Amino acid sequence: MASLLDPAARGRVILVGAGPGDPGLLTLRAVDALRQADVVVHDGLIDPRVLDHAPAGAQRISVAKQRSRHTVPQDGINALIVAHVRAGSIVVRLKGGDPFVFGRGGEEVEAVRAAGLRVEVIPGVSAALGCAAEAMLPLTHRDWSSAVSFVAGQCKGLSDQDWSGLAGAGRTLVIYMGIANAAAIADKLMADGVSPGMPVAVLERGTLDGSRALRTLLADLGDMTAREQVRSPAIIVVGQVVLLSDADNRLHKIAAQAEAFA
Repeated sequence: MASLLDPAARGRVILVGAGPGDPGLLTLRAVDALRQADVVVHDGLIDPRVLDHAPAGAQRISVAKQRSRHTVPQDGINALIVAHVRAGSIVVRLKGGDPFVFGRGGEEVEAVRAAGLRVEVIPGVSAALGCAAEAMLPLTHRDWSSAVSFVAGQCKGLSDQDWSGLAGAGRTLVIYMGIANAAAIADKLMADGVSPGMPVAVLERGTLDGSRALRTLLADLGDMTAREQVRSPAIIVVGQVVLLSDADNRLHKIAAQAEAFA
């Protein structure tokens, strides 16, 4: 079967992972797809320099999403993509990170296939991988962690979800979209038996201008995100591997400041 990136094949969708933010982390194949696009349907956090890879005449459509507020609901995005493909366009659906890691890429693939249309997925560097690399935070380590799990921190019914076994000694837990619920997440993990003294990192705006990597202990997670006024996009990493990172130890600095004023 010919590649769906064949310029002779019209009317198709290419789901493209744009990576965690830095345009330099785009894959070569992602750039190739963008250069062929007639229509680019993109997330709101995509760097404008990424969009510059598309032809000047390509239509650019933002479907930006914020917490509890979507400019276009998911069903509307699916219908938008299908309509443009049926008109014969090459549609690049450009997503932050990787399309299949909390990017609703699976839902969009289902919708396109249900319409009888062709679709290809080009993976991207996920937010967890990109942000952790920038902070020198190894998600796995032979001496510290042999398992890593990814969860969404803003899902409904957070307290009812079973996260037992996902965090603790020898394991790393990466939480996407969890900043608004940081205090509740910390309480949940401690209630499930994770030590209040477990190291935690918050990686804010990873690979982007103004990025910050902050470190504290699990019991202080909610307070730290409030003190430091952490804003999305950001991920939370829970595990002993945090101690190996370059993340700034904010709890230590607060303790030092308190001693200085004592």
